[in-house]
Amino acid sequence: MKKNPENEKKIASLISEMTLEEKVLQMFQISNVAEYPEGTYEKFIEAGAGSFLHVLGKDADAVRDAAAKTRMKIPPIFGIDAIHGHAFLNGAVVFPTQLGMACSWNEELIEKMGQATAEEVNADGLDWVFSPVLCLARDTRWGRVDETFGEDTYLTGRLGAAIVRGYEKDGLVISCLKHYIGYGEATGGKDSYDTEATIRKVRETFLPPFAECIKAGASSIMTAYGSIDGTPLTAHRTLMRDILRDELGFEGFVVTDWMNIYHLIKKQRVAGNFDDAARLAVESGNDMSMNCYEFCDSIVKQVREGRIDESIIDEAVANILRVKFALGLFDGKRKRLPRSVIACPEHIEINRELTRESLVLLKNNGILPLKNAPKKIAVIGPNADDIKAQFGDWVYFSHRPESEHYPIKNDCYTVLRGMKEIFPDSEIVYAKGCSVRGDESDEAEMTLAVKAAEEADIVILVLGDDITLNGECKDRATLELTGRQNELARKIKAAGKPIVTVLVCGKPLCVGEVAELSDALIETFNSGDLGGLCTAELIAGKYNPSGKLPISFPRTSGQLPCYYAQYPGWHYFRYCDVEEGNLFDFGFGLSYTEYEYSDLSVSKSEIAPDEDFEVSVRIKNVGSYDGKEIAELYTRDTVSSIMTPIRLLKGFSKIALRAGEEKTVTFHMNAADLGFIGNDGKRVTEPGKFEIFVGGSFSSLLKTEIFVK
Repeated sequence: MKKNPENEKKIASLISEMTLEEKVLQMFQISNVAEYPEGTYEKFIEAGAGSFLHVLGKDADAVRDAAAKTRMKIPPIFGIDAIHGHAFLNGAVVFPTQLGMACSWNEELIEKMGQATAEEVNADGLDWVFSPVLCLARDTRWGRVDETFGEDTYLTGRLGAAIVRGYEKDGLVISCLKHYIGYGEATGGKDSYDTEATIRKVRETFLPPFAECIKAGASSIMTAYGSIDGTPLTAHRTLMRDILRDELGFEGFVVTDWMNIYHLIKKQRVAGNFDDAARLAVESGNDMSMNCYEFCDSIVKQVREGRIDESIIDEAVANILRVKFALGLFDGKRKRLPRSVIACPEHIEINRELTRESLVLLKNNGILPLKNAPKKIAVIGPNADDIKAQFGDWVYFSHRPESEHYPIKNDCYTVLRGMKEIFPDSEIVYAKGCSVRGDESDEAEMTLAVKAAEEADIVILVLGDDITLNGECKDRATLELTGRQNELARKIKAAGKPIVTVLVCGKPLCVGEVAELSDALIETFNSGDLGGLCTAELIAGKYNPSGKLPISFPRTSGQLPCYYAQYPGWHYFRYCDVEEGNLFDFGFGLSYTEYEYSDLSVSKSEIAPDEDFEVSVRIKNVGSYDGKEIAELYTRDTVSSIMTPIRLLKGFSKIALRAGEEKTVTFHMNAADLGFIGNDGKRVTEPGKFEIFVGGSFSSLLKTEIFVK
């Protein structure tokens, strides 16, 4: 988002013609699903509010027509929580969640997914997607892990920038970076709670993804519910004005999260009344208030009383209008695609490619791929035929009225349906086995499941969680499998048949026992429309899995947080009552082939603090299957004046290799990539030795060194 000189003149002229009431209306967004006093929503349609939320299709067109009848005729901007596709619309493509698609480590596909989503949102008459989520999921007790790109700063920045480019590529919609900032790091994984972090830590760990996405062209940002070191993010002037505007040069607009101004009063208690809270929010740098219906009257009153300088209002309105002009809302040139693009074949194919690369093979004792179709397959488990669990959060099931849930218009595949389609010559039997949370029907269901396993040649066991265990206000104290799922796995194992376990879940769970009982283990997270089909294809060997984890799996809940980028210094680096290390590490994922790394080298042995250099490595596919490999590059500062993590991801490359093929992968870097944020808030690369690691996972990293003068 950059200023256009011609548009800036138009904006200034427009603001000069607007009344104070008309200006403040531009700073307000109202949802058609929130609870207000009777007639409130209709009043804001008639008055010409600046933005509307969760309004779909023809309803959005009606609001747009009403705005055209107001004095200033300023078009509204329509927002929607399109987190993994335009999934509030039954019939639109539901892609894997961000956590799922992050397993692909594929920027090109994620950009295509963003563009496909933009096309479907635009065709439905909307302008603004509340995505991407740039929070880091470093404490997986937090309820919103599924919405993130995982735990890593660098990976989140790269994938976030890719999806922003996709969203904003053709001017069809704008993106919204959220939640600014450090929201996922709240103490104890408690949603909307305080994040105990310094501004230095914010700059080093949580700010870089936002910086990358602003460079990619992001047009809006949403402030988070929580707080940093006791200062609510809705009221954090340093972060919103000094850092976001002055340092990062952001020129779009900032919107609060849902009713955040109320939270300043009722939850965070930094304001005693609505007027004080609203004034604090706008003076701190929020340009638009979401859903606090008293906002407009309060701001107008305070400007007239001299408690708020009208220049602050003019600045906020200019930020909003700048985006509206860039979208073409004013000049009649706004692009509007036909509704036929919604769930068109091209978008479905993008979804299939992305879903295939988003599945992660975590264990395989050689049973996969199934080279010959078994005579009889038992598909067992609470998530084997549950499309709601497979979709996860932020879809029409979770956030739209029940009247819109059925009939399901998506052509979607659970694992059960996928297995039936991919193994047409096998007899497929299904048993639920138990429920996710446990209920009175579990005993009978388990008996049927054991019988099905005993009579089958192989078992596909589908376990995990569901929407009741993920989302806002759904933080977890324990991450073990709920209900009787572990018991089900033990009983199926006792039947003596091979077990391929498929995990359908919104976050890493503690699945050590199930992993031990299984011959193969596949993580799908929330995989959207085609998760079941692509899982069955993986099992059948229709393609070679290439996904790798963007997040670490703990052995037990007490290990949390277990993200990889930890500081050194912990005595023995382990708990005394659990095996050392994670169950599955960040960056881990198996393939049906094997890759051999060799000849790791740097282009220069010594560099200046601002000098470019290259890191190269040879990778050979030494197995019998064609495949795609993700080469991961990590760095470590061996001695630093401020403690730095044991290793940090600083590069990755996904390449295709035919069986027997060998390629050189080269990473282009700068000495600044080796540095850290000092106590003065500035990035520095200190002199000394740095270690560089490259490989396909932590267990197979090659190492070299480089010196900074």
